[in-house]
Amino acid sequence: MTGEADSYSRRNQFVSEVYTKYQSPLRNFIAKRVPSKEDCEDVLQNVFYQLMKTDTDENPIEQISAWLYSVARNQIIDRSRKRKEQEIPSYINNDGETVFIQELTETILDSDSPDSEYLKTLIWEELGTALAELPDEQRNIFVLNELDGFSFKEISEATGITVNTLISRKRYAVLHLRKRLYDLYEELLSD
Repeated sequence: MTGEADSYSRRNQFVSEVYTKYQSPLRNFIAKRVPSKEDCEDVLQNVFYQLMKTDTDENPIEQISAWLYSVARNQIIDRSRKRKEQEIPSYINNDGETVFIQELTETILDSDSPDSEYLKTLIWEELGTALAELPDEQRNIFVLNELDGFSFKEISEATGITVNTLISRKRYAVLHLRKRLYDLYEELLSD
């Protein structure tokens, strides 16, 4: 029994030290990728819960920070897959990638008219319908990259799918969505 108690005590001490050192930068990392403070805290707690469950005596973690960020990425991706309704994204991609939703809404909703909220709702409903028509792998990469703000590199690291495959899947998704949403775009511009 004392062996198990010692192991448990060492694990608690280890997790406590890791938490003290990494919780703040990890919280900042997560906060940039989840929609609310509550979600951020949930993900952070899940990361350290996973660490607590891991038997580091049997399965040593060589690079603890890489492990923590990897678990956090996976938790965020899992959470975004489970989320049913998408909010209008607050993330704006600044690394040069085309941001399809931003492009569409900026073009259509260039003014501050009173009807803009209705138009945004209409666009998101149509987008949701169009996304539902896509194969899962195309829809997932589009949502993770465009709506949740993950880079292709982050998604590739979390899923094991090559960046080129992810880019290709997103390209097919964007082509479908542009074709599918073209009529709505034309209708709104002609008003």
